[in-house]
Parts: sequence; C-alpha cells; structure tokens
Amino acid sequence: MLKRLMNDHKHIAILLDVLAKKNIKLSEGEAVNFALIRDVVEYMQVYAEHSHHPLEDITYDYFVKKFSSPCNTQLHEEHSRLAEYSGALMYSLNLILSDVVISREKLVTDLQAYVEIQQKHMQYEETELFPLFAKQLKEEDWLKIKSQCDKQLVEDPLFSDNDETIFDELREHIFHADKS
Repeated sequence: MLKRLMNDHKHIAILLDVLAKKNIKLSEGEAVNFALIRDVVEYMQVYAEHSHHPLEDITYDYFVKKFSSPCNTQLHEEHSRLAEYSGALMYSLNLILSDVVISREKLVTDLQAYVEIQQKHMQYEETELFPLFAKQLKEEDWLKIKSQCDKQLVEDPLFSDNDETIFDELREHIFHADKS
C-alpha cells in the first residue's frame, strides 16, 4: 500500500509539472489547451481525492490509533483544502470552456497556488508521514489497512493499463511530452 501511495505521488508530480508548464505559457499570454488543464484537475478530483487521499487518511488514522500517537489534523485539513482548491479551479475552467470570460491573471494565480499547495502537501507526506509508515507499520498492518480501504480504492484511470478512454487526451499529452 505504501508503494501505491508513493507511486501515486510520482504520477501526481507528472501532472503538476504539466500544470506548471501550462501556467507559464498562460502567464506569458500564449494559448493553452484549457480542456487538458481541466482533465488534470478532473483526474485529481476523480482519483486523488476519492481514492488516494482516503487511503492516506485511513493509513494515518490506523497509525495514530495503533501507536497511540497524538493526532495531528494537518493531513485531513490539507486534504479538505486541496478539494476546495480543485473545486474552485474546476469551476473557473468550466466557465472558460463554456466561453465565459475569466481574468487571465486570476487563473494564473489560482493555477499557481493549486500547484504549490499540491507540491507542499506531497512534500509533507513524503518527508513526515511516509517514513513513519515505512518504519512502524508491518505487513499485517498493511493488510488491515487494505481491508479498510477496499471500498475507496479504484484503479488509477490514467496511469494504469486499463482500456478506459477517460483522460485519453491527457494520456497522449504525457506520452508525447516524455518523447520531446
């Protein structure tokens, strides 16, 4: 399960890089593919917020309970804040894709804030939480965590070998970006 969390982070980092590059172009006045940006944010909502983050929450809560650790609310608060940011960003992107005028500066600022908060969040988890999980949780703990997560866990709709056509344009963009 920890391997899955770390793998998800690698994939999310790829997508945050896509957003950061699109945001640079946007800030320089260049045309960008707003549908592609929306697909990244939608992926974050569909997969990260509904499968990845709950897995982290369940793992953290299990850890706190098992080791009687003082509960820090930072993880849960950040997950809530990330959902708010992605919701607001998705709202703006949907308006743009519906031909409603949105300030370029606002979108640049919102997109930059979204990327930064995501990156800081992953850094917190990778430097503070994941090492604790790796050190303290044993195989039987991970099996218990997995059983608690089974309802939340879904196959990654973008970075897996399934035949789903969702996120095809985004998948192609990432594939071609790796080639150049």
